[in-house]
This record gives sequence, C-alpha cells and structure tokens, in this order.
Amino acid sequence: MNSTLTPLTAARLVRSYNLMALFGINLVLLTALFDQLILGELPCPLCLLQRVAFIMVGIGFLLNVRCGAAPLHYGLIVLSALAGVISSGRQVLLHIVPGSGSYGSALFGLHLYTWSFIAFMLVLLSVGVALLVDARVGEARAATAGGRVGRWAGLLLAVIVLTNVAGSFLQCGLGPCEDSPTRYQLLGGKP
Repeated sequence: MNSTLTPLTAARLVRSYNLMALFGINLVLLTALFDQLILGELPCPLCLLQRVAFIMVGIGFLLNVRCGAAPLHYGLIVLSALAGVISSGRQVLLHIVPGSGSYGSALFGLHLYTWSFIAFMLVLLSVGVALLVDARVGEARAATAGGRVGRWAGLLLAVIVLTNVAGSFLQCGLGPCEDSPTRYQLLGGKP
C-alpha cells in the first residue's frame, strides 16, 4: 500500500489547512475587537501593529483559499507573521521585568500581546509544515480553490478589517496614537 499523498489529496489538505487558518485569524481579530468594543480596552500602538500583521496573515491565507496555494501567498504570510513576532515580542519584553506593569487585562493568565506572540509563532510553524505538504500539490491547485465557505471567511475578514480601520481612525485620528489610550480622540471625551 502506498502511503504517500496524491496531488489531489494534498491539495485538499492544504486548502482545508488554509481555510481553518483563515478562520483562526478571524477569531483572533474578533477577540481583539471584543476586547476593544465590549470590554472597553483600547489598543496601544504596538497592539495596532499586531492587528495589521494578523490582517496581512489573514489576507495571505485568504489568497490561498480563493486562488490556490502559492509561494507568493505563503511569503506574505511568513513576512507578516515575522512583523507580528517583532511587534508582539517587543511588547512582551517591555512588560517582562517585574514591577514594570502590563497593558490590558489577561486572558487565561496571559496578556493579549503574549498570546499574539504565541499565535504568530504557531503561524510560522504551521506554514512550514504546510509548505512540506504543498510540495505535492502541483497541477491539482486549481481544482480546490474557492468555495462558498472560503467566500464567507473572506467576507468576515473584510468586515473585521473595516471595523479595525474605523476604530483606529476614531482612536488616533490622522495623527499618532497615544501610548496608553483611554479615549477615542475623534469622539471627544475626557483624557
């Protein structure tokens, strides 16, 4: 019995991975929006950079789902995840010294920037594994691209992006964001 993957099976596996990863990124971004909009914790500038990195990772996965897996899309994911590792790692290092305080509340004992660092590292690890499997895809790419679920995942990502853009604009206006924001600049309110 041959235990290797056929190109079509590998293509379906890679598409399923990309779809699950896209939904995972959407979940991360929805959690950040929940923290901002429902719990009232405004993101700091480093948090906003991490959101941009997650959005770019999500766009890379969306491209893989809608157009078929491609090295260019994986390159976008890897570079975006590396940018996320840098920004979240910087924030972890800012708050790692005892007595230096932290930013925001904890989720399951870790702050969101720590979870972001872990998530970006998992993205890098999983993309490495996916690239090993993707080497077998070849001509079967086009047969697995698209799908109704992929369209819904892409639509969800677009809504999340637009919500983040609107929230960031209300929070920061056209100038730099506050280091420890306590209000939306364009909505007024007391600082």
